[in-house]
Amino acid sequence: MKIIKKIYKKEIVLANTIRMLLILAIIISIKTHNWLNLFIAISTIILTYLPYIIARKNGIKLPASFQIVILSFIFAAQFLGELRNYYNKFWWWDIMLHTFSGIILGMVGFLLIYILNREEKIDLIMSPFFVALFSFTFALCIGALWEIFEFTVDSIVGLNMQKSGLVDTMWDLIVDSIGAFVTSVNGYFYQKRHQQVPVIKEFFDENPRFLKKKKQHDNNHSC
Repeated sequence: MKIIKKIYKKEIVLANTIRMLLILAIIISIKTHNWLNLFIAISTIILTYLPYIIARKNGIKLPASFQIVILSFIFAAQFLGELRNYYNKFWWWDIMLHTFSGIILGMVGFLLIYILNREEKIDLIMSPFFVALFSFTFALCIGALWEIFEFTVDSIVGLNMQKSGLVDTMWDLIVDSIGAFVTSVNGYFYQKRHQQVPVIKEFFDENPRFLKKKKQHDNNHSC
């Protein structure tokens, strides 16, 4: 219990530190009339609250480690990547973040389909392979939609989100796939061999109601 409290304290400190840095970035952006950076800073602050709002609205408890991971990703992508120009300073920054996003999105996809698979109202039992496959394709789908968004913004607003164009897009999708594959494989073995994956275990420890087993009926279908 003490360890859990310490983790939550770290999450609160991290969140407040990130928001203070973003407020500082907003002040600097206003003084320098850098309206693009101002927009990025404001939108990033909103993003730091978004996971908590969505989780609370749906009655889900986000473990502290989840929140730390999400906040760290937002900070690395928006503050360091965009505002501090890390995307241009370090060639591997974008690749690292896309790999990481593939892992996170794969985890989200796995949790969504895993929970639905245990829902009694749904007359369908999905195999561990199908659940893992869904988590992989879910992450890849979101990654592809993001690349479409980057292309659209670059075309309309005249930004350079795609960096080197097609090459950047393809590498983003490749590393998205690698990250998603890692998550889907872990999700498969979590179901098939009941191996304890720390992140997944922590989520269900915080939300035990999602572990209620679906009653087996003769008319259940499986895939």
